[in-house]
Amino acid sequence: MQLIATCPEETKPALVLELEALGALNIAPGYRAVGFEASDALLYELHLKLRTASRILKVIKEVPAKSPEMLRSQARRIHWNELFDARHGFMVESQGDDADKAGMAPKQIITQVRESIRDVFERAQGVAPVVDRSEPKVVVVAHLRHGRCMLSFDVSGKSLHKRGYREQGHPAPLKETLSAAILIMAGYDGSQAFMDPMCGSGTIAIEAAMMAVRKAPQIHRKKGEFHFEWLKDFDRDLWRATQDRVRAEKLEAPAAPVVASDINPTYVAMAKKSALDARVERYMTFNTGRFQDAEPPAPSGILVTNLPYGERIGSSEGDIVQLYEEVGDTLKQKFSGWQAAILAAAASPYKAIGLKPKRTISLMNGSIPCKLLLFDLYSGSRRAVQP
Repeated sequence: MQLIATCPEETKPALVLELEALGALNIAPGYRAVGFEASDALLYELHLKLRTASRILKVIKEVPAKSPEMLRSQARRIHWNELFDARHGFMVESQGDDADKAGMAPKQIITQVRESIRDVFERAQGVAPVVDRSEPKVVVVAHLRHGRCMLSFDVSGKSLHKRGYREQGHPAPLKETLSAAILIMAGYDGSQAFMDPMCGSGTIAIEAAMMAVRKAPQIHRKKGEFHFEWLKDFDRDLWRATQDRVRAEKLEAPAAPVVASDINPTYVAMAKKSALDARVERYMTFNTGRFQDAEPPAPSGILVTNLPYGERIGSSEGDIVQLYEEVGDTLKQKFSGWQAAILAAAASPYKAIGLKPKRTISLMNGSIPCKLLLFDLYSGSRRAVQP
């Protein structure tokens, strides 16, 4: 079947790597999405295992849509009643940056597709499914581009970043999918020692722990929460077998330490609670202390952290520069032989770290432009010359 996995544009390379590793076929990156092909069994597996995708769409059909009348006529040719049950509430979403170029606003697109679906059901069965915008079991996505409309089912349901473990209360939490993408782009695969010495609410470290024991991030999602479970072609026996197989792949323990620490004991407690809810707390070590006092848990490994900035510190610009300088000194003096991936706001004085990154990747943390700085901390690392 033809499928589309969505994600932020900046983390698309990480999603492509995941899809390749899991066996997806004919992978075709697009804008904020990656198209691919997969069997039913792989589709179910991807929903459990993908760490960086926001959601997965199952393509129904691409139709010409140069006018509202054409879209409605084409959508009415699809046998919707053979795809889902009239008892399930549904809704239609509209996507596409050139909707008005085709003479259709998003509301028009939604109306044409929605009424086409209801027409088909009424013609075939004499009853139309209810439109449910709050908790639909079936979501049809209409993506209009260059006079053609791609019609798909959102088969994921709620966003795949919602793992169900994150505690509320931290002022600057990272999305789970962004944390996983950072780990993948940093080269972490679960076999190396890991440390986040400014863990905050713990999301990066928890995602690392799940990777370290090969725990599928969505293995605990409840029955019926994936929307593919409400389609007529849902294979319940295959789904159960896939769940059992994925559960059996989980390791008894990580191959190397996974360490999370923070200067704020409240955040450490929050991270512990989230790790417990994610069922990986027993695979992790938690400490309270400053970054500058952190000790590497192994001769080599990967350090990944989100540097605090602005309101998270409540300090002056001079204090922030000093902190970043001390971060650089700590990396140089204590973490020789390690790799490091530092996420810093683009507006922060990240150059004060003083080490030359081997690569810099632009990312968005919500609405905040950021830089992911990747370092190889070999013996003899020295400060980069600052402009």
